[in-house]
Amino acid sequence: MNLRKQQEELILSGNLKKVMWKLSLPAIMAMVLFGLNAFLDTVFVGQLINETALSGVALAYPFTSIMMAVGALAGTGAAAVLSIAIGAQKMAVQEKIIGNATLVMLVTTALFSIPAYCFADDLIAMMGGKGEILQIGTTYLKITILGSFFWIYGLGLNFIVRGEGKMKEAALMMSYGLILNVILNPIMIGVLKMGVAGAAWATNIGMLLYCLVGYAYFKRGKASFKAQINQIRYDKQVISSIIRNGLPGFIMSMMGLVQAIVVFNALSNYGTEEDIAFFASANRIQLFLMTPLFGLMRALQPVIGINFGANQIDRVKQSFWLFTRTGVYIIAPFWLLMTIFPDLALKLMLPDRIFMTEELLNFRVYMLVLPFLSLVFMALTFFPAINEGKYGSIIGLARQVVFYVPVMLLLPRYFGIEWIYFGATAIDLLLTIWITALVVRLFKKIEKSQKKKTQKAAIQT
Repeated sequence: MNLRKQQEELILSGNLKKVMWKLSLPAIMAMVLFGLNAFLDTVFVGQLINETALSGVALAYPFTSIMMAVGALAGTGAAAVLSIAIGAQKMAVQEKIIGNATLVMLVTTALFSIPAYCFADDLIAMMGGKGEILQIGTTYLKITILGSFFWIYGLGLNFIVRGEGKMKEAALMMSYGLILNVILNPIMIGVLKMGVAGAAWATNIGMLLYCLVGYAYFKRGKASFKAQINQIRYDKQVISSIIRNGLPGFIMSMMGLVQAIVVFNALSNYGTEEDIAFFASANRIQLFLMTPLFGLMRALQPVIGINFGANQIDRVKQSFWLFTRTGVYIIAPFWLLMTIFPDLALKLMLPDRIFMTEELLNFRVYMLVLPFLSLVFMALTFFPAINEGKYGSIIGLARQVVFYVPVMLLLPRYFGIEWIYFGATAIDLLLTIWITALVVRLFKKIEKSQKKKTQKAAIQT
């Protein structure tokens, strides 16, 4: 039995706990490394430059994260289509995926990078940037945009490798670029005295290596399917499926930008420069603590997709709840540590600050939602993996437009900036309840569909 068949058999019939850990461990390690990378970027800027630089870079982060969202649009969509095609044994669809995903990545890169570079000043100002913070944020954003294609193409290819179920290979590819970034950051910021420009160039160089390693994987024929890495193709049905299944993650990231705009404007209007730096640090810590969940959800995607393609609905359901429980178990100790000793992590980025009791309370409230996010993240993977990506899109839009924007526009203005933290946590707890109801409903729907297929097959035989 060749390696491809062994991988499929493992996902389709292997012990689920064994499947989960085999796929999840490398994915979790890669995402922790990715989160540590972003976390250390913040630490280097805060420690080696100053708090003003940290605030400026924080205003640029939401726009640089759009590059990740654009890569995820093609990448997660293509990975979902690939996993289902592997489970359903649709070879023709598998061959078309790389070429069509590349086309999506090229078009979306151009649509994002050209206007973002031209209007970088206005974008940072829209986030509430003023004076030196505006200048620093614009510098960081413009340099990062110059490497946008490497971010998008590298990430997109890596998602496709994960769609095969090859988490170890995908993690190794990611590690090269991330490690290079960690090495270059202190050199460019501290030794070469390039400031925030050095931080941006270090990240771009790391993403270039990440991109080249992903390209080499497909070029050398390492994929488990026939990958046309040098082709750009247009197949209406395949591109439609890629965009439909990749849209939820993209919308979530774009709505994250909307969230950042209203939050940073609230901080700029009703708080101080120190408040901006504190929120940026708290947000970066929360994102870092969430990285194991990102690894689990990446591993869950091929398990759900391949089993769904093979019509093994009971296994889909078991996988979802197993991964969700495991996410809670992993996150809980770190969440508890941050709740008891919040100042330990905050001091890494704000070494000269003496934190007030109110600030530490805000941090604890902001972290409160962490144990519940396992279910949220697994659900956002589950929806597109069963061709129901529209639910993720609806949730992403509702979270920001219906809840976040009005809450962040009103509560900080009338009750103080602490309601940025209280409001964010209340919204996410409410969404957890909604998402749980949706998941239960969809399980009933696909189980009913499976019964119909089984009955139809019985009649035909």
